Amino acid sequence: MQPKVHIYAAVDAAGGSYERLRAAGLDVEIPDEPWSQTANRSGDTTELVFAPSTVAAAGVANRLNALTRRTLESAPGLRLIAKYSVGYDNVDEAAATELGILVVNSPTESNWGGVAEGAVTFVLALLKKVRERDRSVKEGRWRDPSLMGTYLGARQIDDYPGIAVGIVGLGRIGSRVADLLAPWRVRLLGHDPHVEDARFATHNVRRTPLDTLLSEADVVTIHCNLTPETARLMGARELALMKPGAILVNTARGPIVDIDALFDALQSDRLAAAALDVLPEEPPDPQTPLLGLGDKVLLSPHMVSNNVGTGLRMAVPWVEKAIFAAIRGEIPDNVVNPDAIPLWRRRFAGNSLI
Repeated sequence: MQPKVHIYAAVDAAGGSYERLRAAGLDVEIPDEPWSQTANRSGDTTELVFAPSTVAAAGVANRLNALTRRTLESAPGLRLIAKYSVGYDNVDEAAATELGILVVNSPTESNWGGVAEGAVTFVLALLKKVRERDRSVKEGRWRDPSLMGTYLGARQIDDYPGIAVGIVGLGRIGSRVADLLAPWRVRLLGHDPHVEDARFATHNVRRTPLDTLLSEADVVTIHCNLTPETARLMGARELALMKPGAILVNTARGPIVDIDALFDALQSDRLAAAALDVLPEEPPDPQTPLLGLGDKVLLSPHMVSNNVGTGLRMAVPWVEKAIFAAIRGEIPDNVVNPDAIPLWRRRFAGNSLI
């Protein structure tokens, strides 16, 4: 029986990577529907089940496909879960580690860099009231006091203190946000218990406990992975700690923010505004209360990293390379669960299937 590679989300529209895998003697299973169409569907999460001969699987991090412990155990010889995306939150990472299965992601710069650019765009759009000013002029109004924006930079020759931006998660994306804001001389606060002090210093970010960050920042922007630790990280208690009139930006994962609590904070004017590229339910139910808040919420259809000439297609060669490495019995790049490597080596190192 041929070793199988299960592509559960088809990103390679040209199909070249699949043909190269087949040419190496692998059975490649591809869904009929491309990922771009699947991403637009609403519905319940499906627990994937692999054929017993599956040795590698590849796809994106989305809520429609769950790779649970039962999924991982359905293929006894499974070596690798490869992601075309930076995120991997639809994989049971703990189970994969316990079973000696490697999980790799594709942190292509166009992807994570695009998220950082989008987050800064959201911050500026909210602070400068871009949408409101545009609509005001188009409706025949001019220089309404309600259109006053917020100056982002710190004091230069006058006494304006500037504002503080709090970055939750100082990985690639959060660090790039800090770098993009550096020329504005804005005060940067950061919270990330998994990052060394040197990174905070390199990006001129003050390491700050989360509660302190929330109470001091005028803008809070979220850039952490979705894990059991970060699910509903921003709940009613945390939102209540934020400064009155602050804004919240989430370009990470929807379940990190309790949107019911966020709705309450926005409707009551505790918070001034929020920008969300991600939601717990995607696409959202049309009756979701948050959708009725007008300019208090700026929404985007989980496309903050989608830019012309970039996108997930940039990760196709990364995933192909990872699959070939694992099938040859070699450790691929970008392993996100390194604790699985010792058991993986005992099971597969040097055992090539091609």
